[in-house]
This record gives sequence, structure tokens and C-alpha cells, in this order.
Amino acid sequence: MRDKESYFISQFHNQHIGDDGAVIGNQVYSKDLFCENIHFKRKWMSLHEIAYKSMLVNISDAIVMNAKPQYALIGIQIPSTFSTTEFDALSSGFLKAAKEYNFEIIGGDTVSGELLNISITLISQTAQPLFRNNVHVGDLVAFTGSLGEVKKDLDRLLKGGSIDKKSKFIKPKLRGDFLYEAAPYIHACMDISDGLSKDLSRLSEINHVGFAFNRNFSKDILCSGEEYEILFTFDAKNLDILQKLAQKHHIPLTPFATVTEGIYHNMCPENHF
Repeated sequence: MRDKESYFISQFHNQHIGDDGAVIGNQVYSKDLFCENIHFKRKWMSLHEIAYKSMLVNISDAIVMNAKPQYALIGIQIPSTFSTTEFDALSSGFLKAAKEYNFEIIGGDTVSGELLNISITLISQTAQPLFRNNVHVGDLVAFTGSLGEVKKDLDRLLKGGSIDKKSKFIKPKLRGDFLYEAAPYIHACMDISDGLSKDLSRLSEINHVGFAFNRNFSKDILCSGEEYEILFTFDAKNLDILQKLAQKHHIPLTPFATVTEGIYHNMCPENHF
């Protein structure tokens, strides 16, 4: 049986499911959960950082679809022991993201519970969305930034250690300025939320393709989730343009594979179930 997440999603058949967000007209609708003891522990991050990151991981979905956020809805379960000071810390994190990315928080819902769990719905605008299902045999495959740091930092935290406050585990580095300029030269796109290997397997399944790697990656790189770097394919003739755009925005760019006929299988543990 394929992974349980894919099985559950397969119960809902329509043309909108399968990307980082659902495109309806010129709008993109996306949702992410950010749950205590699954995505974070409160001792690892401040409440401000938790709220801020919960927004960033959803904004990442909008960016890779070539969309800009307009509105957000927040669903949140908050421990009844929280003080108004703690409420203020959460709201300041949400508002910081909204100010930085120029969107408005327009509502949502709250409920009391033992854990802190956050659900964000983001409504974004796009003139020309990018999808996952436009991979061509012969395309080059690349990712932005570097991979592996998040897994190493998570391992440190799980062992009781500490990490730098600048770690991408605490504050993902989103690449919107690069993506919005690069979009005309990209065929297919998604963010790396579940690890490079897992997300490549999603592109493989949707497009019925394989990948011929031109370099070897460690499992720390292949299986590092929550990186929120951009994974994309493109015509080889556009490599120079994309490299220059990456340099313009001071972003490392790693072309690492060519799209082939075949299939690619995820080699990392499943994250969701």
C-alpha cells in the first residue's frame, strides 16, 4: 500500500488537488498545519517564532505557485493556561509575517486544548501559476539554497541540544524574489517540505518520469524535511538565465539531475503517518 497520506488524499477526486495550493481563477488557496510535538516543541522556540514560522511554511506554498499572499485565516488551539502576554507573543508572530509579505489576516477560529496547534489558510493571487505536472523529459532539475541543515538541527534538538536562532528550522528562508523573476523560465515547481527524495517522488508519480542524478547526495540531504527551498525543473537552455537570477538574489542554485523516462522511488521514511 502506498503511504497513508497519499491514500487519504486520493479519496477526493478533482482537478484542484495535487499541488502546493488549489488554483481557482486567479487565486491560490493553501493550508498548512503546525502542531505541537509534531512540528515543534515549545521549549525549542518562542511563541513569537512558532507563530511566525507557521505563516512562513504556508507562504512558501504560495511562492512556489508564483502567487502572492492576499489574505489569511487562522485556526488555533491554545492551551487554557496561556496568559494574555503569551497571546500577544503569538499574535505578534502572525502579524510580523503579514506585514512582511503584505497580506491581511481576515479571521479564523480559536479553541482551548492541551496543546498549541495552528492551522493557516492562505488566499493568494497569481497571474500565471506554476504547477507540479509540467515536467518534461530532458528538463534539468535544481533546488535553491542548501539542504541538510534542518535535519541536523532537528536531530540536535531531539537529543536535548540547542541550535542557532538563525537556523532554517526556526526561520525558513523563502525565495520569493527569485521565484517571481524566474517563473517564466520554469516548467514545474514545488517547495521541499518533506525532503528532497520524497518530493522528487511526488514529481515522478504525477509526471511518470525518473531522474538521472549528476551527483551523489547523503541521506541527510535527501531526507531533510521542512527545508522550504524551491525544487523545480526547466529547459536546459535557460540554465544560464536562472543562474544569473540566483546570483542577483544571492541564492545558491544546484542543478543536480536530468528528467528521464522511468520512475523514482522515495528512499526516506514517511513524515506524516
